Amino acid sequence: MERIINQNHDRHTFIYACSKLLERAAFYGVRFLIVLYMTGDSIQMSREQALIVFSWFTGGFIVSHIIGGILGDLVFGNKRALIIGGAFQAIGAFSLCMHTPFGLYAGLGLIVLGGGLYTPNVTAQFGKLYLPRDRLLDSGFAIFYTAINIGSFVGVLLIGYLGENFGWSIGFMSAGGLMLISIALPALSQITEPVRLYGDWLPRNQIITKIVVAVVLVGLFWAIYDLYNIRMPGLLVQVNELATLDNAGGFWLLISNAFFVPVSIAAIVLWSYFYSGQFTKLTIGFAFAAISLGVLSLIPGDPNESHLILYLIAMMIFDISEIHIGPVINSLLTQYTNPKYLATVMSLAFIPGYLISYGAGSFSGELYDRPFLALKLALVAMSVISVGLIIYLLQKKQGATITKEF
Repeated sequence: MERIINQNHDRHTFIYACSKLLERAAFYGVRFLIVLYMTGDSIQMSREQALIVFSWFTGGFIVSHIIGGILGDLVFGNKRALIIGGAFQAIGAFSLCMHTPFGLYAGLGLIVLGGGLYTPNVTAQFGKLYLPRDRLLDSGFAIFYTAINIGSFVGVLLIGYLGENFGWSIGFMSAGGLMLISIALPALSQITEPVRLYGDWLPRNQIITKIVVAVVLVGLFWAIYDLYNIRMPGLLVQVNELATLDNAGGFWLLISNAFFVPVSIAAIVLWSYFYSGQFTKLTIGFAFAAISLGVLSLIPGDPNESHLILYLIAMMIFDISEIHIGPVINSLLTQYTNPKYLATVMSLAFIPGYLISYGAGSFSGELYDRPFLALKLALVAMSVISVGLIIYLLQKKQGATITKEF
């Protein structure tokens, strides 16, 4: 681990992280409300039709992100594209207040279009802040990733509460207002984009190999996470039934994510002062995920109160794993991609992950009636990848030592 000297986060880091936090709060708030809204008295859509519309809505972001990344890199510029995209999302949220089919489809379409412009370009713009400070890339994106998680959590609670208790229009208007604030922050900031290219000291084939391997690894991680998730809903119900606290269900649902913030803060602080390579962090992430799955596998099908501590330990360990996986892919892409095409590459890089998750989802559909088998398969897969990465790092370290000796 290498000590980081004379590199610090600046105010622009927190401006863009806050922008992303507010945008995610707005988006996940709308996402939480939209199916309830479509099946309610305003639109009166059947649940089956509403779920079809929702699937098209969420799936549309795959294409819109690619288009938005290309437009941001080649036409508008990343900063202008994210502002335009945020404005479209705000207008889309306000359009949902019409309570008509036209308002519904126009609103969802604008949110998809705006999200495609906003998301890859704000991520690329954030990454470019660190081009002169490459050792802080991991900690910078850990801040960004933490903001995303906090925003999505707060958005579901806040906008979901407002929409369900004060009316759909209040919920959607709140989301639109948050979206406008989110783009006001970067719009008012003044920063000159650096032009230094990272990764230009490596041969092109090595750069491509690093990016492809990292993208595939992250895709595999989330595909295995889908297997892990087959066991979790049933386990959470059992944990809720065992809890003796008032409002236990809400408590245990919250505690599942409660460790992430302190764990991520610890990672941010550590990585701001000490640097280790991205593949080292990925290895740690996979190893901790395997340990988390191992702990979960110790909880029997009919748990008792003594198993609650195992549940808490597994959640905490998985949060450690996630902070070592989630931010690192964006960090690696920023470090090894030409900044002129960063938003485009970031939008394209997640396609393999979608494909891997889709393929795993098709396979895992047969496992929903066998959650313990799904958990064991996830444990084996995560363990195999962890061991492979550890062997790779040890061989790399041994090779570097031999080279240094000669």
